[in-house]
Amino acid sequence: MAIDTRGETAGKPGKPTSEKKAKRTSPALFYRQVVAELRKVIWPRRNDLISYTVVVLVFVVIMVGLVFGIDTLLGKAVLWLFGGS
Repeated sequence: MAIDTRGETAGKPGKPTSEKKAKRTSPALFYRQVVAELRKVIWPRRNDLISYTVVVLVFVVIMVGLVFGIDTLLGKAVLWLFGGS
């Protein structure tokens, strides 16, 4: 038997799938599914969250300094090269 793109066997009798039925959802069902997924999340402890935040802030400060330094050097190089006042 041939296999279609969804991995199902083509030509095999069985329950037909309806795309309209799969797309029909209600806001209540969506909310229940969101709550169910959030219950599966492993939330970080307070100490972990603080350390992750500090790491991100330090990284951002380093990157801002790096970009500022490169921008300043390139600006001075352009002014030197083209004789800015």
